[in-house]
Amino acid sequence: MPKVRIAIVGAGMGGLAAAAALTRAGHEVRVHEQAAALGEVGVGMHLTPNGTRILQRWGLGDALRARAVRPEAMEVREWAGGTTLVRRPMGEAWTAEFGAPYYTVHRADLHALLLGLLPPGTVRAGHRLERFTDAEDGVRLEFADGGVDEADVLIGADGVHSVVRHALHGPGTPVFTGQSAFRGLVARRDVPHLPGDTVLVWAGPDARMLLYPVRGGEQLTFVAIVPAGEGRPESWSEPGDLGALAAAFTGWNEDVTALVAAVRQARRWDLHDREPLTSWGRGAVTLLGDAAHPMLPHHGQGVGQAVEDAAVLAHFLGAPHPPHARAGGRRGRIAEALHRYEAVRRPHTTRVQLGSRDGGSQRLRPTADGAAPKDSMSSLVQDVSWIQRHDAEADLPEAAVPAGALA
Repeated sequence: MPKVRIAIVGAGMGGLAAAAALTRAGHEVRVHEQAAALGEVGVGMHLTPNGTRILQRWGLGDALRARAVRPEAMEVREWAGGTTLVRRPMGEAWTAEFGAPYYTVHRADLHALLLGLLPPGTVRAGHRLERFTDAEDGVRLEFADGGVDEADVLIGADGVHSVVRHALHGPGTPVFTGQSAFRGLVARRDVPHLPGDTVLVWAGPDARMLLYPVRGGEQLTFVAIVPAGEGRPESWSEPGDLGALAAAFTGWNEDVTALVAAVRQARRWDLHDREPLTSWGRGAVTLLGDAAHPMLPHHGQGVGQAVEDAAVLAHFLGAPHPPHARAGGRRGRIAEALHRYEAVRRPHTTRVQLGSRDGGSQRLRPTADGAAPKDSMSSLVQDVSWIQRHDAEADLPEAAVPAGALA
């Protein structure tokens, strides 16, 4: 049975999600990753209901329940005294409200689950893309080590520094926001006074601390948003200065200062913003995840939007079957499928991307007396409720390319 050959650049969350969705559809998928090996990297992340509902359909429901944490509540606490201002139940209440669970999960755990959906050999490490050409007979990829690959479709899932996006749209103009995010993990045994089942937010005059559990509550992920001077090159892995982290939270309540004192290692991510792209792909090449819509982290939607992209892309590419009569060439049908994918996804991700610029941060800014506003929690939740209710697969039109038309 003929199959569509699909090359994906990038083995992060978006790349593996796309590979899983397209493999499930029966396509021949290869994922090219520039890193020499896949390893355990990163910290925690939010896996919101709009993403978990799709992962459950892919058969990962039991594994997520075993490896991730479903927080029981979200709290906003006052930065100086530590008083709980607002507590909102999550857990089963959010599962009922949004139709799927809300999880916090270690990046490496989710990465391993997605990787487990793929046939052995799908991911090829040490393949750093240098250039590609899209011609009538297919897409040719050339790698730094001299290797080449040929495919019918190329998907750039290679993140904010996407080589594929750069080739299609140029370098872009990221703008430094004036903020940095310090991120890392602490063992809960080192901060036993903090809960292992709750998402905590402390909002101060100029900074904000977010804390949430991963790995059964044995570890806590912290994300500290602090003001910064001149921005440095955009990187997820730059070491964070623990002295600068501590200085940003001097004078805060004992829970926060004890948390900061327990940090042994942190990464610093200088936050840059970009305008949404007015188009993603061209011909047999398209983008997915952060490569298509890099956004600030305030909505916690990086992985959720990538999973949605993957599901919709697989829908429009359809499933391969023996050829049958249909007007138009094979390449034209592939290009039409990718166009339909973008037409569905780009308006939605643009709205999420623009909304993430605030993401509740302004509503969490303290009032004149130094306290977070009482309605901060409801404002923060309302910001993202429409995103979490969204089912990317629920109202899709019939696939632009019927089953078999691509083969």
